Amino acid sequence: MAGSIFGTIFQISTWGESHGKGVGVTVDGCPAGLPLSESDIQQWLDRRKPGQSKFTTQRKEADQAEILSGVFEGKTTGTPIAIMVRNTDQRSRDYSEIASYYRPGHADYTFDRKYGFRDYRGGGRSSGRETIGRVAGGAVAMQLLKAVGIDLFAYTKEIGGIQADPEKFSREVIMENAVYMPDMDEAKKAEEFLEQCMKEQDSAGGIIECVIRNVPAGLGDPVFEKLDAKLAAAVFSIGAVKGFEVGDGFAAARARGSENNDSFCINNIKKTNHAGGILGGISDGSDIVFRAAIKPTPSISAVQETVNRDGEEISISIKGRHDPVIVPRAVVVVEAMAALTMADALLMGMGSRVDMVKEVYSR
Repeated sequence: MAGSIFGTIFQISTWGESHGKGVGVTVDGCPAGLPLSESDIQQWLDRRKPGQSKFTTQRKEADQAEILSGVFEGKTTGTPIAIMVRNTDQRSRDYSEIASYYRPGHADYTFDRKYGFRDYRGGGRSSGRETIGRVAGGAVAMQLLKAVGIDLFAYTKEIGGIQADPEKFSREVIMENAVYMPDMDEAKKAEEFLEQCMKEQDSAGGIIECVIRNVPAGLGDPVFEKLDAKLAAAVFSIGAVKGFEVGDGFAAARARGSENNDSFCINNIKKTNHAGGILGGISDGSDIVFRAAIKPTPSISAVQETVNRDGEEISISIKGRHDPVIVPRAVVVVEAMAALTMADALLMGMGSRVDMVKEVYSR
């Protein structure tokens, strides 16, 4: 299977299945001398692991990170960093029934058509559990971003049409509610909405917003390697993502040029940020702001119509332990993919000008 590697210089390769012995990642291209410990990775994994609230699957996994290589005496060595998380609470019997049919909204049918078989135990490689490797790799990337002063964070902007009020934005509040919203009032409304979805054996989707601050101007390239295109590819690689926009995004299509253009003032600072921090595929020094649309969890207990592998129409009700909403646990996954993209862009940007090369090698 191709397609499990992401990045050009700062590169990750994820591996493992939902109900296999474990999942993990190999990080290559990370500079030597970067402080890194298992606790640095664990705090990221803790944010995506199951069983955190009534709105997440009750699969009981510690998701404990093990660094197998690439770190010595608390610092990276410049060699590949292998990180493993063992699976400890697989209940494959919950999925034995679905071996014979295709679940609506899942990759069952397409995986079967491509490979001629599928791992029906939780989706195998198509499971959301694959994102553990991304998050672990993103934690390493974030250590590099912090070293150069870049601040990156994401949060739930909307669930089921309930939106956080920008006027009530509080970064501290994000970690204080089960849905990771920066507005406690709307967070409570979102939680009530999700409780209703659960009673109706249904699920909900939402929108995640990510902000990247202190990004130097000049990262990215003007044609096929545009920074916004790289971010879009990174975020769209997350299974539940169905939409992506930077800055004003689709709202820009309804604006006039005089409204959408960002005027520059002294020291090349923009008065507004409709572009979301990227112009011509290259960072402009403003905050990079993008949003990802997350679809409702496809595994629901409500009766749905589908077909089995023999082509017969059947009615199903999916059993097992599933999130009524993917959004809260996907927040850290979006952060991870953004961090990986920015770390790669930093390293790629170092060779774009002769003076930068001289600065490194003339010491």
